Amino acid sequence: MSGPKILLVVGGGIAAYKACELVRLIRKGGGEVTCVLTEGGSKFITAMTLAALSENPVHTTLWDLTSEVEMGHIQLSRSADLVVVCPATADLLARMAHGIADDMATTLLLATDKPVLAVPAMNVRMWEHKATQDNVKSLIERGVHVLDPDEGPMACGEYGAGRLPEPVAVWNAVCQLLGLETMLLPAPEPELDLGAFEAPESVDTGLGGLSGSIIPRATKGKTIDLDAVELEGEYVDFEPEPLPDVPPPEVLLGNPILSRKGKAKAAPPTDPEALNHLVKGDPDAAPEVLPGDFLANPLIGQPDFAPDEAAAIDPEGPLKGRHVLVTAGPTHEPIDPVRYIANRSSGKQGYAIAAAAARLGARVTLVSGPVHLATPPGVERVNVETARQMADAVKAALPADVAVMVAAVADWRSTDEHTEKMKKRGSAPPALRLTENPDILTMVAVSDKRPKLVVGFAAETEKVVEHAKEKRKRKGADWIVANDVSGDVMGGDANLVHIITAKTVEMLPEMAKDQVAQALVERIADALVGEEADT
Repeated sequence: MSGPKILLVVGGGIAAYKACELVRLIRKGGGEVTCVLTEGGSKFITAMTLAALSENPVHTTLWDLTSEVEMGHIQLSRSADLVVVCPATADLLARMAHGIADDMATTLLLATDKPVLAVPAMNVRMWEHKATQDNVKSLIERGVHVLDPDEGPMACGEYGAGRLPEPVAVWNAVCQLLGLETMLLPAPEPELDLGAFEAPESVDTGLGGLSGSIIPRATKGKTIDLDAVELEGEYVDFEPEPLPDVPPPEVLLGNPILSRKGKAKAAPPTDPEALNHLVKGDPDAAPEVLPGDFLANPLIGQPDFAPDEAAAIDPEGPLKGRHVLVTAGPTHEPIDPVRYIANRSSGKQGYAIAAAAARLGARVTLVSGPVHLATPPGVERVNVETARQMADAVKAALPADVAVMVAAVADWRSTDEHTEKMKKRGSAPPALRLTENPDILTMVAVSDKRPKLVVGFAAETEKVVEHAKEKRKRKGADWIVANDVSGDVMGGDANLVHIITAKTVEMLPEMAKDQVAQALVERIADALVGEEADT
């Protein structure tokens, strides 16, 4: 089989049953999977089930004489392209973090030289416990990719973060890490809502960390009343009022305005101050001599020209030699040739950040959604329209020293882009099936070309700082710049932001977006300098 070789470690949790579906997806995606079943995992699913689905032997113990004569656990750990631990219980994460090798799973995890993806699943309190978070942080620092759990109701009856992500999300994370084509499963047939459409309340999936929802997931289709997309109001026939019959003006040919040939003279000066000399009497008199300062500078006394923005770029600035990647603007997700899904982002803040970084000497790549803004001086601009195009452009722009993800990427797109305009129907509105777009911020945060500093933006309407802190952890970003967009920020020229890091929350006063950009880029430059000093 030419696909990826996956070594799947199945931990002991109620979510272990989802490992069976993950095996099926890996096989469907052209991959080969070998399973290692822990003692706890065998309490929930059997080795026979995994062997039947994977078509490979399942390993359960270190004390298999046939395998271990040839050091089977070492061979297992080296033969795969990726080791996936799913579900990764709190106990299994702790043993991984502390280098314990007391069974087949932990021994091969300690012996492997391949990348490892851990997919935690546990009770919300266990996930939020400081010991678990410290273990996860330690694993991340050692290069283990950790896929944050989903948020939702649990088997224990509690609600929160700790649910195992759906198998398709895990498989797509595997594809992302191995650079493979992600799998987008077909959405189920939607149910038509013949009543008024109510927009569903936004639910945070909880994916993030260092390998969150880095690809789009297939989700249940939703119905949207496209009548709401049409322009409201009624069309009426407009009949212009007839113009009154006004006779053309009478041309008086009796008094033509004609000058007599040979009698024209120069017009007299009306503003003596506008002339540098006056001719008095003798038309052959020599003109006055111009003042010396006028001869030296003919533009003396004229207003200054607008400053050249390109001249403001400091090639020796604090970001000299740095590559800064910025995304800006909205994305447009086509529904048909006329309609699309988008938001009200103007792109002004992202463009201002790109301009500020260029002024400080950085090499700037600006990946821009559809906006009507001029490219800042010294900035390389890449135009895109959709979220998937933006994700591809961002991948192509890496590596970078800093990534500032300002773009307001549409969360959803239509699963089917119609080639012709969708028409109204008399009985019911057409159904629009939606699926998730790529999570570009998380994609950058988990990339093997991850920038030294990853900065995300959070547009919130309530609990701005609280939601931004959660987003920073969930997405795996170093900083989150949060702003309240409940007013006229989107499309406006001013902004009030909070800069959230792992240790601090800094609130900047409301100011123009170019001033916000300058303040943020200066802090980015300071952070890079500080990082170099620490190393």
